[in-house]
Amino acid sequence: MKPERSDSIDVFRGLAVLGMVIANFIAGVIWIPGWLKHASDIGYTIIDLVAPMFIFAIGLTYAVSARRRLESDGAWKMMQHFVARFAAILGFGALFGAGEVLLQVDGQVINWGVLQAIGVAGLVTLVFIHTNTLTRLLSGLALLALYQFLLQRFWLADVLASPHGGLYGAVSWSAMLILATALADLYHREKPGHSNLIAASAIALGLGLALTLWFPISKNRVSAPYVLVSLGLSGLLFSAFHLLVARLKWRLSLLVIWGRNPLILYVLHLLLLGFVALPELPAWYRQAPVWLVVVQGALLLGILTAIAWWLDKKKKYLSV
Repeated sequence: MKPERSDSIDVFRGLAVLGMVIANFIAGVIWIPGWLKHASDIGYTIIDLVAPMFIFAIGLTYAVSARRRLESDGAWKMMQHFVARFAAILGFGALFGAGEVLLQVDGQVINWGVLQAIGVAGLVTLVFIHTNTLTRLLSGLALLALYQFLLQRFWLADVLASPHGGLYGAVSWSAMLILATALADLYHREKPGHSNLIAASAIALGLGLALTLWFPISKNRVSAPYVLVSLGLSGLLFSAFHLLVARLKWRLSLLVIWGRNPLILYVLHLLLLGFVALPELPAWYRQAPVWLVVVQGALLLGILTAIAWWLDKKKKYLSV
């Protein structure tokens, strides 16, 4: 299927999936500093931004793609397409999570990964995708407020016990995607300046920072401040890359080909990580010297880039 996305979106999505791959690879290396890993609970690191960037990238194309499929295929086939797509993502995540539990990776009893979070968020967002921008904005904020209330009162222990917040946390990831589609409307409607997207992203960032006076910012909790700060930063970062690609004509070809097949590359990187993470040899991965980590990382990224290049050359695309 030929991609219907701009180079700006491909570049941003490629940056997001590349960041997710690198983050997962270095997460198990003990000498990597904490600011290059997810915050243990309360706090925010650069790595905490990569998954929301990917959610934001999905939001950039979700409503546009839904409208096109509605016009060409009708409502029923459009719904079938997105249900099948996000259910498949959820299923892939469940399979990898079950494998990690079976192999006792990191001692996990429950492993709810980012693919499950994306799958649930995509299905929930489908309920709202054909409403107008304001409705999606208010619905996303209401869902996020409800989640924060339930988190504080009832869900905190269960959310902290599961990676990415588990099934309860998926409510907040869903709110993030719904809000991302509302911000995306500003990008698609206003050309070429996109000043409204920049302003809305700055407001989201400011609101998220203001909420830290009452609620902690935490990826593990998928808290309201985390969602809003991440959306704001993602919107501003995307706007910057759009300026570089669309206005200044930067050719970021590597990120473009990564961004055209993000799901395939993400799933493949999970398989490739098994070669370094699964052998119970500390000197091979967790306590590996710098040179070995560099070699392993270069091989991982090199293989994935070669696959991305081949898929792009053959015009084979499977995007979220």
